[in-house]
Parts: sequence; structure tokens; C-alpha cells
Amino acid sequence: MPLPKLAVCNFVPDVEELRRLALASGFSGVDWSFNLREWPGSALEEARIVKRIARLQPLEVRYHCAFNGLDLGDAKAHKADEAMEIFRRACRLVRKLDGRYMTIHLGLGRETAEGLSWERSLERLADLVGYGRNLGICVCLENLAWGWTSRPELFEKLVRRSGSGVTLDIGHARVSPSIKSQRFSLEDFVTPHQKQVFNAHIYHEETEGGHLPPAKLEDVRERLDLLGALPCDWWVLELRNLNDLMATRKIVQAYFEGQPARIADESHGASP
Repeated sequence: MPLPKLAVCNFVPDVEELRRLALASGFSGVDWSFNLREWPGSALEEARIVKRIARLQPLEVRYHCAFNGLDLGDAKAHKADEAMEIFRRACRLVRKLDGRYMTIHLGLGRETAEGLSWERSLERLADLVGYGRNLGICVCLENLAWGWTSRPELFEKLVRRSGSGVTLDIGHARVSPSIKSQRFSLEDFVTPHQKQVFNAHIYHEETEGGHLPPAKLEDVRERLDLLGALPCDWWVLELRNLNDLMATRKIVQAYFEGQPARIADESHGASP
């Protein structure tokens, strides 16, 4: 199996500049994040987005719905319905973009789980996964730094019962209370569903100030070893500062140069 593709976030507003930077720096793709502030409100705006993203070719593009405060499992039924419609629209837009993977969250932007329904979250997540599958899209659930998806035992239930794919964020996993307390290990985020991990977010850890890059390879080696044994072929260097991005790119490249044979051996026979 070849080494994973490295992707960059859409942190540069000018898509032509983003394309040039990605290709010149050895990236294979772009992980394009949508947010509610810029979400298209009409068919015309959707068409503009499709045209804009098409300019990133030949880079592969996958999609990330960073919808703060919008939850499939909102305890208020009308808000859950609104969320479902927006996420379904996202699936349809990704289909227009010829995308195959879309990452979502549960509880993004919330400080507590108050106002969320566990059962409704499970039910609606499963519904969305099925909706996406019918469009040829794999809906992937990302683990967050806190909340239900920060707990490996609850994350496993959400993934298993919904049939979703997984986007493993190694920075979130590092600061998870379940991991910091040593109640669970990093492996517990992936062991129950190894073949369903399709995307990974690479950086050191998340703080109130944002994502921090690793200072050295040893900061992330254990987590890269964990990813390297999986069929996941999409590693997003999730940093939105150019210096941090390129420093992390250098560290990941050093990892690849030291480990390619082992990664290929451990991944042999697996397919995403």
C-alpha cells in the first residue's frame, strides 16, 4: 500500500494560490471546510462554490462540515430537523462536487452536552449516513476534544450503531479527558473500527488558542505509528498558519522516510 496522501486545509482564501502552495509543497489534496457563515443560501451560490473548488484540480478534495452549534441530536425537535436538512444539503453539494467523503461532528461548539439527546443523535446520525451512502458519499464522524465523541467507548457506539466512517483527529485524542486520565488509550479510538478510519487530522494538540504543531517527531510518533497501521490514506495537516503547516510537513516527511517499509507491511491487504 502506498504512503498516505497529505492534504492541506483551505486556509488560503484565493483558491489559485492555495492550489499553487499545495502542489509546490508536495501535498496531494485539500480538506475543504464549510462553515455556517459561508454556507450557500441559493442554487446560484452553490454553483459558484462548485466552480471555485473545481479550480483546485488536479488535487483531490474531501469535505469537512464545521457547523458550530448545529446538531443532529438537538433536544429541540425543530432544531434537530433544521440540522438534518442542512447536513442533507451538504451531502447533495458534496455529490455535485464529485466528493466521496464528508466529515461531521456531534456537539461541535458546545461547552456541555446539555441540550443534546443521545438517542436522537444516534438515530439521526444513522439516517444521515444512509442518506449519504445513497449518494455515494461516506459520512465520517470526527472525535472531538470533549463530549461524547471524546470518550472512546461512546465514540465506538456512535460509529457502530450508525455505520459511519471515522475521521481520527490525533490532536483531539491527545487532550481527551479519557486519555489524559489513562482510563483509555489512544488505540481505543480505532481498534473497534480500524477499517472505517478514512481520514486523519494531524497536528500536536488543541488548546484554547487553536491547533499547535509538533515541535519534534517524538511529539507525534506514537500517534503516527497508530495511523500507519491503518488503511487510512488521507492525512490532513490541520494547521492554518503557514509556518506551522510547513514545520509539521517536514516532521511528517521525516517520519515517512524512516518508516515506509513498516507502514506498507502493516497495511498490506487492507483497503479503505
